[in-house]
Amino acid sequence: MVKPLNTYTLHLTDPQAKRLHKIMQQGDYAFREVPYSRFAGSKDQVQVVFYESGKLVVQGKGTREFIEFVLEPEVLKEARLGYEEVHQPEIYLPRFGIDESGKGDFFGPLCVAGVYINEQVVRAWKELGIRDSKRISSDKKIADYAEQIEKTPGCIARVVPIGNEAYNRLMKSMGSVNRLLAWGHARVIENLLLQKHRMDPLPARAISDQFASTKSTVATALMSLGREIELVQRHHAESDLAVAAASILARNEFVRRLAAMEKELEIPLPKGAGEQTEAAGRKIVERYGEDRLGQVAKMHFRNAYRVLGLPEPPRKTWKKKK
Repeated sequence: MVKPLNTYTLHLTDPQAKRLHKIMQQGDYAFREVPYSRFAGSKDQVQVVFYESGKLVVQGKGTREFIEFVLEPEVLKEARLGYEEVHQPEIYLPRFGIDESGKGDFFGPLCVAGVYINEQVVRAWKELGIRDSKRISSDKKIADYAEQIEKTPGCIARVVPIGNEAYNRLMKSMGSVNRLLAWGHARVIENLLLQKHRMDPLPARAISDQFASTKSTVATALMSLGREIELVQRHHAESDLAVAAASILARNEFVRRLAAMEKELEIPLPKGAGEQTEAAGRKIVERYGEDRLGQVAKMHFRNAYRVLGLPEPPRKTWKKKK
């Protein structure tokens, strides 16, 4: 029996994308606007979206038929479905994925998550549609994915939540968000490696997004165990399945803790760092006093200065290093 396939992603070259677009136009697909996409259309229980990044996403009950009868013979000119071992053998290698959530949110903690995956886990997740948490708009969906990730046999996950009071203390001592993030990533890697007796096989590398201007920022922060494996930092690391899973766990922990803060304060705490967060901050100060703000907010954000009516520090002029 052929296993159902409801989601499929891959990258297309520009000529391949143009060929697919033409096929869809000639095939009377119903086109629609999708944010950050070059084109998107649907037909016969399949939705096709080609993003500006070059990624193609195919979804729906007709996914397998679309791949086998349109995408492979007419666009790719080769059979790929079922041949991942040949085309992308690296996706099955054992590895850690590291990601964080809450960095850009005025309220709530900074949560850093790490996930160990191997071939068994990759195959188990093949049909789940696990992807970068920023592309999942529903908190409920995030929670569902997080539960599936944590229950997958062979998967090992750890989350390091840095509460607001600890975050504010660390920011004062470390002096930069990147150093704090590097410490969080290093801590998660160390916590995962404490479970290496459960890993089969041991990870080849740890993959994370490159958030600092130099890769040495995280490498320097690594602890004793973390120095045993290769650290890979790259832009758009969330395209890796392990990093995508870590992003989901980190976001789920952030959302869960933010909701608990809201319940305790009885004040809605908006995500992000817009004007609504400042209005909520003023309510907190009015109701509970200035000290309470530091227990639920990141005090180095300019929003904190505005809420407290303090003069904002001068903006730094960043110069790209040569």
